[in-house]
Amino acid sequence: MSSISLSFSSSLLCSPLTHNNNNNNNTAKHNKSQVTSFKVVHCSFATSATKTKTSSSSSSSSSGVVPKKRHWKEGEYPGFSETSVPGGGYGSRKTPIKNVKKKLDKRSKAKAWVSTVTETLSDFILKKQWLQALQAFEMLREQPFYHPKEGTYMKLLVLLGRSGQPQRAQQLFDEMVEEGLEPTAELYTALLAAYCRNNLIDEAFSVLNQMKTLPNCQPDVFTYSTLLKACVDDLRFELVESLYEEMNERSITPNTVTQNTVLSGYGKAGKFDQMEKVLAEMLENPSCKPDVWTMNSIIGVFANKGQVDMMERWYEKFRNFGIEPETRTFNILIGAYGKKRMYDKMSSVMEFMRKLQFSWTTSTYNNVIEAFADVGDAKHMEYTFEQMRSEGMKSDTKTFCCLINGYANAGLFHKVISTVSLAGKFEIPENTSFFNAVISACAKAEDLMEMERVYKRMKDKQCPPDSSTFCIMMEAYAKEGMNDKVYDLEQEKQQILVDSPKSD
Repeated sequence: MSSISLSFSSSLLCSPLTHNNNNNNNTAKHNKSQVTSFKVVHCSFATSATKTKTSSSSSSSSSGVVPKKRHWKEGEYPGFSETSVPGGGYGSRKTPIKNVKKKLDKRSKAKAWVSTVTETLSDFILKKQWLQALQAFEMLREQPFYHPKEGTYMKLLVLLGRSGQPQRAQQLFDEMVEEGLEPTAELYTALLAAYCRNNLIDEAFSVLNQMKTLPNCQPDVFTYSTLLKACVDDLRFELVESLYEEMNERSITPNTVTQNTVLSGYGKAGKFDQMEKVLAEMLENPSCKPDVWTMNSIIGVFANKGQVDMMERWYEKFRNFGIEPETRTFNILIGAYGKKRMYDKMSSVMEFMRKLQFSWTTSTYNNVIEAFADVGDAKHMEYTFEQMRSEGMKSDTKTFCCLINGYANAGLFHKVISTVSLAGKFEIPENTSFFNAVISACAKAEDLMEMERVYKRMKDKQCPPDSSTFCIMMEAYAKEGMNDKVYDLEQEKQQILVDSPKSD
């Protein structure tokens, strides 16, 4: 096993493995399923391309009086034969060949332009840069070779929904219909999801009602699952039962994903009785059995609430149900132990993953970095980040949010600046959480001018501030007695809340 940079002066002792009845003990997959629990005492964890060339051969003339006719390659035929024009010969064919070559070159350039624009659009979508993606899409739509495609609209609708731009998603959907592209249930569900992601429940229900009037766009289990999640996240549990009844009337059977969504929502709201009721129904229903996502949802609820004992108890329950843990399961445990500063258990789970041949992921490293960042332990935080990079693991926005928070908590504000620069170099997406981390760091450094500059950049980048953004800034201004600034921010916050459903 490879050693890692983080280390503690202790040793690891795991409980004996509990074997299943299956006799095949040689595969990695079986090894992963052997252990049902672990006991922690102490632990340590230290383009190249090839090019092909085609050669063309022309017909050689025979020794006879009449020369052989040339066999033109595909796409090269000039439109004239040697006998179709008086005095035919090479001179009479030269102009048509030149014209055809010009047309072929023009067509080739057009294809190259198509590839360039579409690749640029795909790149912006991949990087979650919604504004640049829309600009590239507008450029594509202006070209004569443009043809509307359902897949392109689907990707843009999902991107806009995830980027907090539901109104732009609606505008794009309307433009799609105007272009003559027939909407589908999947496209409507993507639009509905855009509203749900931004807590616009009433607008999402309007989309649902519109779908029910269109024979070819009837809502399905995915549509209802999306809406159910929005309802439970917004604590509107009175709508959950009505949606279940509507699904039953339409003969739409909730699947495991649907039940996991509702179960997780009840758990996050602290409605543990309802959560266990849904779980009991799943255990009794042969077509809707709990799975590892059910396991992750429930232990994740207790992990986020800091109830480590309950988390471990439910972990054992699901193992008794015969459900095997996965990488995300272990990442949830690591995150919970890290927040409680239970570093021995945190590192033992990481060692446990290595023994079962589960790879450490970006989330694994993020949880460890966050654990050290919360206490301002910049040394171990940096060691973890360097180990992450040395293993070729890709960092994401959360990685840099944790690094920025960690340096700010440690009072190393010059490293906050270098970390922000590094994030730009790595083209890390700058979302609301990222800007909040930088604004918080500026506030802790009592650099209010820089804080205001970051906030301006946040708005210039079309990144919507949230309640945390305003809370951080108003607290910083209040600390300096700048009550007029606090008042202005309070007014701006209220205005954003009023205008958000109507904004573009």
